[in-house]
Amino acid sequence: MSITAQLQAAVPSEEHCIAVKPGALSQSKQGHHVYEGISAQSTGARALCMHVIAIPPGGRARAHLHEAHESAVYVVEGEVICWYGDQLQHRFTTRAGEMAYIPAGVPHLPINASDDEPVTCIVARTDPDEQESVVLLPELEALAHTNPTAEVIELASARR
Repeated sequence: MSITAQLQAAVPSEEHCIAVKPGALSQSKQGHHVYEGISAQSTGARALCMHVIAIPPGGRARAHLHEAHESAVYVVEGEVICWYGDQLQHRFTTRAGEMAYIPAGVPHLPINASDDEPVTCIVARTDPDEQESVVLLPELEALAHTNPTAEVIELASARR
């Protein structure tokens, strides 16, 4: 039984605050290395999720969008280049200590272009199930300007 289910069973009429230590490293649909945190599954969240994302040197996500859900990113360490737009024709860079906003439904592809520095960021989304609104966009993967040499690094090779 989950922590949320245990709390609801104990006192079903009360809301509870829950402290969460980021959990095991897993891989998202879009290729991120995720330390799971707050979500509908872990805490019973109803309107948001928040996770720690790791992008190893030279790594990137898959091109994707989040249907009907906004994303906010805080970069803890490293630098993320994010291509976005219908043809990933725009880009912005977010560095350690900076934040980024990605509107719902906007295609994007984050990249760690560094050869030796990892990226760690905190991502919050208005989707409590986190992966439910992810739509992969494989037709955008091969666009030359998105650094095709940066491979999506599989989870096993990202662990240190």
